[in-house]
Amino acid sequence: MNAHTAKPTLPDEDQLFLLLRQLDRAPEASQRTIAEALKVSLGKLNTQLRAAAAAGLVTITERTSARDRRQRFTYVLTPAGKAEKDRLIDAFLARKFTEYTALYTELTGSVSDLTPLKYRSSLMQNNLAPIPELYVSYDSAQKLKVEAGELTSHDLTPRQICDLELLMNGGFNPLKGFLSEEDYNSVVDTMRLADGTLWPMPITLDVSEKFADTIELGQDIALRDQEGVILGTMTVTDKWEPNKAHEAEKVFGADDLAHPAVNYLHNHAGKIYLGGPVTGIQQPVHYDFRARRDTPNELRAYFRKLGWRKVVAFQTRNPLHRAHQELTFRAAKEAQANLLIHPVVGMTKPGDVDHFTRVRCYEAVLDKYPQSTTTMSLLNLAMRMAGPREAVWHGLIRANHGCTHFIVGRDHAGPGKNSAGEDFYGPYDAQDLFRQYQSEIGCEMVDFKHMVWVQERAQYEAIDEIEDKDDITILNISGTELRRRLSEGLEIPEWFSFPEVVKELRRTKPPRSNQGFTVFFTGFSGSGKSTIANALMVKLMEMGGRPVTLLDGDIVRKNLSSELGFSKEHRDLNIRRIGYVASEITKNGGIAICAPIAPYAATRRAVREDIEQFGAFIEVHVATTIEECERRDRKGLYKLAREGKIKEFTGISDPYDVPANPELRVETENVDVDNCAHQVILKLESLGLIAGQ
Repeated sequence: MNAHTAKPTLPDEDQLFLLLRQLDRAPEASQRTIAEALKVSLGKLNTQLRAAAAAGLVTITERTSARDRRQRFTYVLTPAGKAEKDRLIDAFLARKFTEYTALYTELTGSVSDLTPLKYRSSLMQNNLAPIPELYVSYDSAQKLKVEAGELTSHDLTPRQICDLELLMNGGFNPLKGFLSEEDYNSVVDTMRLADGTLWPMPITLDVSEKFADTIELGQDIALRDQEGVILGTMTVTDKWEPNKAHEAEKVFGADDLAHPAVNYLHNHAGKIYLGGPVTGIQQPVHYDFRARRDTPNELRAYFRKLGWRKVVAFQTRNPLHRAHQELTFRAAKEAQANLLIHPVVGMTKPGDVDHFTRVRCYEAVLDKYPQSTTTMSLLNLAMRMAGPREAVWHGLIRANHGCTHFIVGRDHAGPGKNSAGEDFYGPYDAQDLFRQYQSEIGCEMVDFKHMVWVQERAQYEAIDEIEDKDDITILNISGTELRRRLSEGLEIPEWFSFPEVVKELRRTKPPRSNQGFTVFFTGFSGSGKSTIANALMVKLMEMGGRPVTLLDGDIVRKNLSSELGFSKEHRDLNIRRIGYVASEITKNGGIAICAPIAPYAATRRAVREDIEQFGAFIEVHVATTIEECERRDRKGLYKLAREGKIKEFTGISDPYDVPANPELRVETENVDVDNCAHQVILKLESLGLIAGQ
């Protein structure tokens, strides 16, 4: 590539800062005037302008003077250009501050106590000013509510309710509604809206094809909660079928169903996306912890009233233990800021401690913090567990809530292991991405410090700051170890957690031998599921201690799903009903034994997630071959399926997803029923769910 076609390179930082500042001050000045102000030649200025435009920092448009017909240009900084100008200002101030500190020390022999203000972005300068909301006035809302009653309605899912609330109250500012197709594509591919504004997470209204077919572009629809209450309206400007595999790859890093958000995308979200602006009528109703729930403007008003100019937010979806307290103390001290404990109480990762228990834990230890410098507010956010992108998203949301600093943890919002057994994201990927965009975000990052207990000094210390590791005893309890101690009723030391927190956790998570659980048999028709399930039920009832309920496929079909057929949709619905009943039994301390065919892995996973909120889920694959099942065919079903008289029959004309990692796999050929049931009993004993015999 020759010199004439090579891409121009940006000038050094000082010259780039002068250029961006000059263009921002005088966007319509002539090139000669700009060159004179910068003290460069016209040729050099043109090179710098081309480089800035190629880097996406400046938009250059032609204009013609009506007076002299000479060609002139207008220069407008893009959002990225403004963010780069802010960054360069901060770098310049930091350099000058260092020079000042050195000079002060040289002249006085002491260290200056002047603290520089970092990242002077517009969001931080205005962190206490009100931000836009999408709600109409009370009088307009009453009128609009009546009019919206005549509109086509969409019943929102729990995740969509979380998204709508943060759209309406300004938590997702600058979004004015669910993303248009153009904005969606731009966010997925570039982490920016179509106008260049930083926004890393697609906020979309997914609906079924059937519902989408009833909607025309330009039509208004009513958005209702699950009780039918109208929360707002939406003008549908866009309707499209997204490439979900591409969305998964770009947003979550892999199209891997082990990721809970990718699983949701493919197996729960509607096939069609609708986009368009939202008009807010009323907030979703929350009956729990109402005094702890604040909109962004309510928090900003609170900070304004107390004069909190700098606020560091702590994001959490887990109970607070002593290490977290030490971490938050250090973060607030490092940022010289007040502390906002801002836990997520919307949708988190399947298997997390429920938010009722977590908030009780937070409230139990809140008095351990100085009341004058710390507050707590609940955030009704539906997390996506998107790691690095999620960290940037969380930062933008906290900036909207008036925070100036944000604690970003190790593997922040990571979902755990992928299908290959490896972490989805690197431990510091989230911190690296946040650091790259923090001047645009408007929140300065405070790095998460991994805190460990030093036994000899009886205190928590950051592991990276300990220099005498070989001479001391370092103690730590992982989340897995904590869950084991809770499930087995073992001691949890006071150096690790507060007694008040442990008490709350033990109330919700008693020892496993006292918890409800579900045994979920799956396999071909005729594999022996029902027979083994009946034998297991008798053995568990003989032991006593907890009520046992059998949810056999045929029994459920007769008493719970008699109106359903055998299409894929109806079979899925039948299994979800079984899962719901089993989750209620489990939640209330009983034992549910389920014995449906349950051929689809996605449905079995959904049932597992429903049940594991309340207790253990033990999947037992009855691995009888299709040939043996057909040989046993007492009901003659396989014969009818072979003749085509039964459509979509599992194993013949419809697939069966063999469980990849069941808790137990049972072979029934040449093995008696009692032995099979005993294998399940032994598994339950090994898991601590029943006492050993």
